[in-house]
Amino acid sequence: MSLLKVEDLRTHFPITGGLFRKTVGWTKAVDGVTLSVEEGEVLAVVGESGCGKSTLGNSILGLTLPTSGRLFLEGQEIDIRKASSWKPFRSDFQIIFQDPYSSLNPRHTIFEILSEPMRIHGLCDRSNARQKVTELLDLVGLPASAMDRFPHAFSGGQRQRIGIARAVGLRPRLIVCDEVTSALDVSVQAQIIQLLLKLKAELKLSLVFITHDLSLVRNMSDRVCVMYGGRVMEVARTEDLFRNPAHPYTRALMEAIPSLHPDRRPKLLGGEVPSPSNLPSGCVFHPRCPRAKEDCSQRIPPLETLDSMDSASSPSMDSTSSMTSADVPGSDFAGSLRSEIPGSVRSDSLTSAEQPDSGGGPRSGSRLVACFYPEKN
Repeated sequence: MSLLKVEDLRTHFPITGGLFRKTVGWTKAVDGVTLSVEEGEVLAVVGESGCGKSTLGNSILGLTLPTSGRLFLEGQEIDIRKASSWKPFRSDFQIIFQDPYSSLNPRHTIFEILSEPMRIHGLCDRSNARQKVTELLDLVGLPASAMDRFPHAFSGGQRQRIGIARAVGLRPRLIVCDEVTSALDVSVQAQIIQLLLKLKAELKLSLVFITHDLSLVRNMSDRVCVMYGGRVMEVARTEDLFRNPAHPYTRALMEAIPSLHPDRRPKLLGGEVPSPSNLPSGCVFHPRCPRAKEDCSQRIPPLETLDSMDSASSPSMDSTSSMTSADVPGSDFAGSLRSEIPGSVRSDSLTSAEQPDSGGGPRSGSRLVACFYPEKN
């Protein structure tokens, strides 16, 4: 059983206008997301700015009430449309915010910031509060003397450690990490990531790691959820996603990663991320998709299951195609950027499957998914 399961989650914000401020439209920040988080897992949520990652994290926590959908914690459903329904689960769900400079109250000491949530949830009282705060500070690598100081006395990395201490102080089951390293220097980023992974192992935490940095994702996550236009494009194990991305948008993200290789230049995706208040009809990615077909603008492709833990929404996986998976017995380098893997099919079908070079390619024993669909005359 999954620790957290989300089904068809939608978070829409009304657009009002006119003399009487009537609703004239909707901003669809999260639009039909289905995913799960397993016990002890790090699920990374990636995508371009404005794709709905942070709103999804806030909706999972009830900080932003979803419009519709279902959410389960270990099989127990939470009524997501009522703020009061979240109260019994507040200590199980926590968040580490993106900006360490604005997420800590400048008028409170670190002792007050860390002890107040624990007192509210009955995890400490006035007699042992200082001891509990000392333990939390030690857990994140800060001295006990820090508790009597104010946030302005700390650097960005130290403030983020305090934010982490505040989150783990309630003994949560799951923590949403919302771009926790984006405001930090590269050297400090590495320290924060190492701290999160250390706490995950020691406290048996599950993490939803929201980021746009694919290099962080590859090194710390178990699975990756790729979002675009408020919808899930693909969910896959990290290793599989980097070796063999199934969705054209995921491939575009991989091809845009900078490389030190002189012959491998980033390939940038044309166009802009659509506004959530004016999403394209059908598949939201079809205006920028190199594989778009006529019906892509008319229907939303469902997530197709590739494996027990993997799924993808792709124009190449529709009713006109068939899909098969197999183990790779061996592989050879067949050129940079993109190679063609020959297939053995009838003459009326496509006889190859594209395999982008995303920093590895297919290896012996890896999983390969090939799609075959009729040729266009």
